[in-house]
Amino acid sequence: MRFFNRITFQTPESVELEFTLAGIGNRALALLIDYIVLGVTLSVFFLTWAFFSTQLSNFLKGLITNTQNIGLWLLAIVFFIAFAIYIGYFVFFETLWFGQTPGKRIAKIRVVRDDGRLIGLQQATLRALLRPFDETLFIGAFLIMLGSQEKRLGDLAAGTIVIQAEPNTGSTTFTISDQAKILHNELLQNANLSQLLPDDFAVIREYLQRRSAMSLKARASLSLKLAEQVKSIINLEQLPSTVTPDIFLEAIYLVYQQQEF
Repeated sequence: MRFFNRITFQTPESVELEFTLAGIGNRALALLIDYIVLGVTLSVFFLTWAFFSTQLSNFLKGLITNTQNIGLWLLAIVFFIAFAIYIGYFVFFETLWFGQTPGKRIAKIRVVRDDGRLIGLQQATLRALLRPFDETLFIGAFLIMLGSQEKRLGDLAAGTIVIQAEPNTGSTTFTISDQAKILHNELLQNANLSQLLPDDFAVIREYLQRRSAMSLKARASLSLKLAEQVKSIINLEQLPSTVTPDIFLEAIYLVYQQQEF
């Protein structure tokens, strides 16, 4: 079995990006952590359901004469809700945290699309729905170990791969303004950030790291150019007049920066 497999993305700008695949070990660690969180969540749910279902059953028996099927209906409902929690856990976190669950965040791995873009609701849902099949007889584990791109069934259907998250090396070399922190919350709600490629974030980080050494003219020109390109990618028409290109780029990078922890 190969260790530290790497994969290369070809961006629309003909830039090659190389990432390290997550590997079976990291993915198993992430899944173990996720299942611990899920186990605690489901345990709380079952205990709560046991209490309320007893109360509900007693209440319905006082209203309905034929109570033979009440237990079966309650059992069906609890299994449906439990399955929804199981699937919803992965869909919720991988969509909200751009390809990471609590387990993946701790293991420092991330799900991305085959072209390197951040995943969305559709990809996260497909991966989650096929997870039970992947875990049947360890089919997913065998596919990950045997495939050159380490994909399980969910990855094959959703067009995704799991890579090691790049360490955040830029947070100690530049600061994020308070205005950017406020703006980044608005961008999460109003902009389609999933269209940004990993190298888009890398370019922004490089600029933010080096801007202090640039002349004022060069800095103003480059920041404006980068901001206009990013606005076009995420389909953002206009920014508030008080927001400078630097603040906008800081806010965009902050979205990515926060996903690394």
